[in-house]
Amino acid sequence: MIARDRQSRLERSRRWALAHAKVARKRIGRWPRYVPLIDVAREYRRDDLPHDLIAGCVLGVVTVPQAIAYAFLAGLPAQAGLYACLLPMVLYAVFGSSRQLVVGPVAVAALMVAAALGEHAPAYSDRYAAIATILCLEVGILLWLLRAFQMGGIVNLLSHPVISGFINAAAVVIIVSQLAAFTGVVPAGGGSAVEQATRLWQALPEADLKAVGIGFASLVVIWIVRHYGRFVGSWVGDSPIRRAGPMAVVLLATICVAVFGIDVATVGHVPAGLPTLALPPLELAMWWDLAPNAALIALVAYVESYSVGKTLASRRQRRINSNQELIALGAANVGAALTGAYPVAGSFSRSGVNFAAGARTPVSTLVCAVVVAVTVAWLTPLFRHLPHAALAAIVIVSVFGLFEFHAIRGHWKFYRADVFTHLITFVGVLLAGVEAGLLLGVVIAVMLFVRRSSQPHIAELGRLGDTPHFRNVDRYDVQTWRHVKVLRVDESFYFANANKIESRLSRIVERQPRLEHMVLVCSAVNFIDTSGLEMLERLNFRLGRFNVRLHLCEVKGPVRDQLDTIGVTDWLSGKVYQTTDDALFELARAS
Repeated sequence: MIARDRQSRLERSRRWALAHAKVARKRIGRWPRYVPLIDVAREYRRDDLPHDLIAGCVLGVVTVPQAIAYAFLAGLPAQAGLYACLLPMVLYAVFGSSRQLVVGPVAVAALMVAAALGEHAPAYSDRYAAIATILCLEVGILLWLLRAFQMGGIVNLLSHPVISGFINAAAVVIIVSQLAAFTGVVPAGGGSAVEQATRLWQALPEADLKAVGIGFASLVVIWIVRHYGRFVGSWVGDSPIRRAGPMAVVLLATICVAVFGIDVATVGHVPAGLPTLALPPLELAMWWDLAPNAALIALVAYVESYSVGKTLASRRQRRINSNQELIALGAANVGAALTGAYPVAGSFSRSGVNFAAGARTPVSTLVCAVVVAVTVAWLTPLFRHLPHAALAAIVIVSVFGLFEFHAIRGHWKFYRADVFTHLITFVGVLLAGVEAGLLLGVVIAVMLFVRRSSQPHIAELGRLGDTPHFRNVDRYDVQTWRHVKVLRVDESFYFANANKIESRLSRIVERQPRLEHMVLVCSAVNFIDTSGLEMLERLNFRLGRFNVRLHLCEVKGPVRDQLDTIGVTDWLSGKVYQTTDDALFELARAS
């Protein structure tokens, strides 16, 4: 008996241990999916390493000059751009779901940071670095909050016309902002792009010809490398050598200024050494003031990064996880905040270099981070004589690839409202600034959407021959009935269109005194809000005064569940049919 009790206790203990181990394995098995680099490491092959090493070195050569140039575009010192390529790049490589996307300083984010600095720095004693790090941390936290609420689909909030109009205008603003450094003119104040261009035009007689010469020479060097770089080395086609023009400009311009003693504005001293980890200042007033700017930067950075990552992934028949991208991009921006950088996003140009250089995994971006770390630790004195005009040329060439005007003509023929949204956003950014122009574009897009959905298309249907199919009477030769009207509303029923739908359907009844049944085909109705429900109830009552019964058919499952919760069959004068054919089979015979 004692032996059996002991054996029973041992058996229960064994079962408990197995169950506990199973639960532990489940819990442990969840978190690796949030760290895609683990799967990369498991699948990593020896022949991947040479490709990643080469791509990472080429990427590092391209990244360093762009990072410095974008830092000055953001209104920050050169080291801030270099720091944005260290911990942020590593964190994205660990958490990102894209294998070729490169995260770091980008032109559009830099422009938005510059706008935020220009707006808030005077109120906080010109603490540019503090404002930039707070923006980083707020951007990271906002992206994580979006992930916590499963809002990866927010990429659809900004329509393509808004994004393209914003990017086109941002490219113009960036080019205008760089013309001062390109010509050696001392910039005077901020303002819109139009105001800056006007002041620059008035100051052109004061242009430094030496700076202009360096700027144009830099453009020529980049053009030569881009068009003839494919003949260098063993690469063909889209050779990464063609993207090395910025580094060639940095080397040649620095050597010329240092050797010949050309008197132009240069980068000057760049502190050597890796960044130290530090929290941004915890000042509630500053955090509150910067929150709107951070929200816009987070949204634009996420949309831009996701779009680039999705494009590159499709070329390798892969997919990226939108929610995981929120985690990765949020971590990258938190890393930027802790290392004295500024908000980062996915770079289209550097990601393209990474892809063209043959990168297979995120290891290439880790190699790039090592190249940047070596530069920051030991090579920063080489940038002392780097002229601002050369950096301006690098930025100007980089943003030229952002322009997207070629599709406007086709969009004008297809859907003119999108062209209108594009142009309003474009003009708004140029005249009112980056944030105001972007918000204006979003508002216009939403207004046009509401306007379109508030005037839904309503089609009268008839039977197509002897088939169970029903088509628009204006497009097909179909059978109709005098006592039955079959109508399809091509929109959901909600507050913006409820009254319009009710009035149009009521007029149809008033014009046909012999009508006995109205059948609403709900195949295009995806949801009904309370305003839409009240509209159906009023319509049912109004039709009843004309002795017309209201019927519904082809109601989608989620909408049917909505209607069942309020007992639609209790107050609906007609029935809810499965298909239009079922409804007409019964109602046509009833006549």
